[in-house]
Parts: sequence; structure tokens; C-alpha cells
Amino acid sequence: MPWLELSLRCRAADESRLETALEELGALSVSLLDAADAENEKAILEPGVGELPLWPELTMLALFEADTNPDLLLHAIEAWDERIDLASAQFRVVEDQDWERAWMDQYQPMKFGERTWIIPWNMEAPPEAKDAVIVRLDPGLAFGSGTHPTTALCLQWLDGLDLQGKTVLDFGCGSGILALAALKLGAARAVGVDNDPQALLATVDNAERNGVGDRLAVYMPADEPAARYPVVVANILAVALDQLAETLAARVEANGVIALSGILHGQEDALLVRYAHWFDHLQAVRLDDWMRITGRRRG
Repeated sequence: MPWLELSLRCRAADESRLETALEELGALSVSLLDAADAENEKAILEPGVGELPLWPELTMLALFEADTNPDLLLHAIEAWDERIDLASAQFRVVEDQDWERAWMDQYQPMKFGERTWIIPWNMEAPPEAKDAVIVRLDPGLAFGSGTHPTTALCLQWLDGLDLQGKTVLDFGCGSGILALAALKLGAARAVGVDNDPQALLATVDNAERNGVGDRLAVYMPADEPAARYPVVVANILAVALDQLAETLAARVEANGVIALSGILHGQEDALLVRYAHWFDHLQAVRLDDWMRITGRRRG
């Protein structure tokens, strides 16, 4: 069964208003992409805890029934909110199987650090990944696929740690990609926390596909049991990292390590000062326009 897809660019500040309009007018789903990279549909950022991560300019993809009249839909959107700019609106017909095929076409096996590979679940591992640590993801559950610099920075950091026998907290887990990588890299257990129930379902599904479901627990933030961990990773927005600083610091045991990502270049200085209250050896690493901060918890 085919579907009608509407593609529309908007500013982050207008996202909520536009998404509400699309859903009220019958959109079956709404996806967000970085407008700067929307042509490749690659820039997928993991959902944050308490915040929806947004790029400065977005491309929204809304899926409607195939018999939806494009002209009437545009008129309805304009009538709903005349402030919405429809100049960039484009339509195309999408077949059912196009979603997975398009994802597979652009998402090839990727290596992070020295050992870690992220590979679609139904794709053969390349020869160079024969003896590597492999995490497989479901194309239909791409809350975080490793393609965004924030995720890549965290995967590289985990790849460089000795995780044998440790428990890892993935705060803002999205697809669970970081928790899964930690388990595949030797962690004994992992805990995933996210405010989106769909993200938790995706995490559990991906864990089962990777054969580590029995070593992973997932929670909504309100249900997360109080605990301290030797390794904590939080790939969320800078504003959330600031607001949750005390919470995240309290999750790290003495001499434990933390990685913070989802930070735009230029936002790291304030967070370095904020987290210096609890952590030593703070370092900031940049990839493209994004930063990762790491540190070690003082006793």
C-alpha cells in the first residue's frame, strides 16, 4: 500500500506548532531530520531525557493516506496556522517497503574506535569486522543509529574503555545503541533510561536481537532505581545536561567515569565549569559541530 509523504522545512522554534497541525490534519507519522543533511536522511539524533533534540533548521516528513489531496492538505495547513511557511513543501508517493530499503541504502556498516562496528541486523559483516565487536540494529527502530556525531563520539569513548564486568548507565538511551555497545564490549550489565516509551521498546527489541536482553534493564526517569555506576554516558542536549548535572553526578561512583554528549560547539565551556564541582580530568573533544565531555568522579 502506498503513502503520500509531505516534506517541509521549518525552524526549530516552529517545530511543535507545525507538528501539531500535521497530526491534527491526519498525519500517520511525523519524522524530524536535520535540514542540512536531509538529502541523505542521516542526521538522526537520539531523543533526550525531558527534551526533544532539535537542529536549528529541520526537515519534517509527514506520512498521509495515499488518497490525500496535496493541494487541499496545503490549504488546510495554511488555514490551521497562517504563520507556517509552505514554500518548501514537496510531496512524493512512498511504497511500504521504501522505508527500510532507503534506510539500508544509506546505512552501511560503520566502525567506531578500534573494535566496535554498528551493522544493520540483516546485512553481512564486512571481512575487516570478522573479529570485531558487532552491534546490530533494526532499520525500523532507528532512534539512534550511530550516524550522528553525538552518538559517534560516545561510541568511540566506550570503545576505548575497559568495561569487563562493569555496569554501565545509558541515560537518554534512545535506540539503546550505547548500552548495547557497552555490553558487547564486555560490560556485565547495562541500564537504559529514557522518557520516551517507544525508545525503551526499541532498546529492548535491539537488545534481544543482539542476544544481550538478559543483561539490560530499561526505565522511565521516574522509575529508575537509585544506584551508582562505574561508567555513565548521557547523550542528551546541553540544556538537559545542565539541568540534570546533580542527578548525573550522583549516578557516578567514586573514581567512576562519565561521558556527556549532545553538546554544540560553544556550549562546552559552561558545562565544563558546571561539572568541575564533581569531576576531575575533564576533557572536551570535538567532532564536526558537536562536543563530548568526559571526566572522572572525585571521591
